[in-house]
Amino acid sequence: MLKLGKIIMHIAILYGIFLIGNWIQVTFHLIIPGSVIGMILLFILLYTKSIKVSWIEDGTRLFVSHLTLFFIPATVGIVNYLQLFSGKGILLIIIVLISTALVMGISGVVSQWFVRKKELHHE
Repeated sequence: MLKLGKIIMHIAILYGIFLIGNWIQVTFHLIIPGSVIGMILLFILLYTKSIKVSWIEDGTRLFVSHLTLFFIPATVGIVNYLQLFSGKGILLIIIVLISTALVMGISGVVSQWFVRKKELHHE
């Protein structure tokens, strides 16, 4: 039960940062989505050690372990726009495959860089 409360608190902190990012976006009429502003804010808070990783670790672990579930609404939403795929569907599929490969590759390189940096820091 204590673990569940801890996870809920971690998710509440993450959700609060998300809401602050949305508020900044709406208040200043920015074209950057509030969720991206929230991620940048979270990065800054973690980098400056204003927020400790242990304050959000279990909540983020839960989100990452169930990450594929968050893509289901977007994937199902494509059904509403099937007319986009007529004629240029192959081009869109190629673009999606290339961009997915790029995101996976860049994410892998960046995560390996962070792991190496952390290992060097601990030695």
